[in-house]
Amino acid sequence: MSGVTEHVDVAVPVRTAYDQWTQFEEFPHFMEGVEEVRQLSDTMTHWTVEIAGVKREFDAEITEQLPDERVAWRSTGGTQHAGVVTFHRLDEGSSRVSLQLEFDPHGVIEQAGDKLGVVDRRAKGDLQRFKTFIERRGQETGAWRGTVDRPQP
Repeated sequence: MSGVTEHVDVAVPVRTAYDQWTQFEEFPHFMEGVEEVRQLSDTMTHWTVEIAGVKREFDAEITEQLPDERVAWRSTGGTQHAGVVTFHRLDEGSSRVSLQLEFDPHGVIEQAGDKLGVVDRRAKGDLQRFKTFIERRGQETGAWRGTVDRPQP
């Protein structure tokens, strides 16, 4: 497994940043290569992505969600990956969004891309585009304030 850790500071309150991140169907607006995300249920999403000319579809399960704190997920098929986004209050009007992603590069092209830092740059770019998206709007496009408890071992 390979991993990426990135963060971005955004000039919106932590609740606004968190609420926007729960709007998975908006991800194509700021995530490179993400063509569509469909929310299937409170804990399941279906993704259509195109990376380096390769189109893939997969499902991801939200494994933990705590309002204004964190959203964690794992893929349930296809290329294996998992991650967590955490939200940190910096002050009343700004917050830090931190991303940790683990993935299993599949095939020679993905392994080469991983070694060349392609995923790191994409994650950094996605977070920068999220910053631009939410700061320009100044408010979230929606919110889901439910809780998904962490699975017990």
